[in-house]
Amino acid sequence: MKNWAANLTYSSARTERPRTLAELAGIVAGEPRVRALGSRHSFSDVADTTGVHVLLDLLDDGRPALEVDAATGVASVRAGLRYGDVVADLHANGRALTAMASLPHISVAGAVATGTHGSGDGTRSLAGDVVGLELVTASGEALTLRRGDEDFPGSVVALGSLGVVTRVELATVPTFDVRQDVFTGLPWDALTENLDAVMGSAYSVSVFTSWFEPDVRMVWCKSKVDDDGATGVAPAADLLTGLGAVPATGPMHPLPDVAAVACTEQGGVPGPWFERLPHFRLDFTPSLGEELQSEYLLPRAAGPDAVRAVRALGDRLGPLLLTSEIRTVAGDDLWLSTTPGDSLALHFTWKQDWPAVRAALPELEAALLPLGARPHWGKLFTVPVSDLPGLYPRFGDFAALAARLDPAGKFRGGYVEALLGR
Repeated sequence: MKNWAANLTYSSARTERPRTLAELAGIVAGEPRVRALGSRHSFSDVADTTGVHVLLDLLDDGRPALEVDAATGVASVRAGLRYGDVVADLHANGRALTAMASLPHISVAGAVATGTHGSGDGTRSLAGDVVGLELVTASGEALTLRRGDEDFPGSVVALGSLGVVTRVELATVPTFDVRQDVFTGLPWDALTENLDAVMGSAYSVSVFTSWFEPDVRMVWCKSKVDDDGATGVAPAADLLTGLGAVPATGPMHPLPDVAAVACTEQGGVPGPWFERLPHFRLDFTPSLGEELQSEYLLPRAAGPDAVRAVRALGDRLGPLLLTSEIRTVAGDDLWLSTTPGDSLALHFTWKQDWPAVRAALPELEAALLPLGARPHWGKLFTVPVSDLPGLYPRFGDFAALAARLDPAGKFRGGYVEALLGR
């Protein structure tokens, strides 16, 4: 079995699809090595195992797939479902998530476990909105953790190493509408000198480039629509056109020369949050498919220096890239979060040429790590696994938690095993 991008063949001996919690508990308790596997959108072996992979897409825990607490707004979701499978029902309940990733195709538990995120100065990673988890531990017993519990901050972005998460509780907000506007041709100097203003010009902003182009290729601005439905001119238009960008003349795809049919609607047309915050529609293959991805998250204050540093490598990186994306993420308090404070995310979508990408990554990392970069847990990097604990002040606490909940290392595999030991 391979991951979504087909760059990785998993090492598992077999795959199980339990349909009940009792069946899942029996598998977990009876196997020496087991890992949950989500929608397989990780590019690294973060979810690998030499034992049994369990997929939760068919798991029925006896409760509705989505439950919304009318008093608190907290949404309880089956962990194996994709975000795209639950957001329409959440909207129908009058609630919304504060952010969504570029792809609605990713599973809730997998996205949370790896610290995957959306974009916006005021929006945290998807894990930042988690307020509760239910999981099956190494003994097959059920465990519930909620915000306020001592172990909770170490249990959300946990790389699947504490147990098999079966349900996730998410904080929500009242539903809202979003419009999406695209601008092209922003000069590089205008971006680096006004980075905070550009990235804060809408509810969610994505900058797309290949780094060696004379101008920034595109700026995607996703803006909240007023309650009265008024749209008018895009809120970011005055700033971006004043800096030299121009509105796009039609729908655009993040990758050059690719039709935008798979992308969420642009052109300032308002629509529900879940149909605008992702870049791609659920019923299409996300992005290109045949690609590799890396991402590094840095303290927001280092943003201009990071952009200049990568820009200096543009001639080296550009020929290997399909596209690259700049986003912002608000900070959270989770121990293994890649966004412990307000952060700038630099994302790289590579051509599927791992030898060439692997040769270029050390140069990129040499430029970004001194600025405080942390690699995304589910994407490709060459930072030695032995160096990762030093990037996380609470890593020792996390390792102790993993040892307590899984003393035999049942849930360790791939580079998580190298990270934590057997």
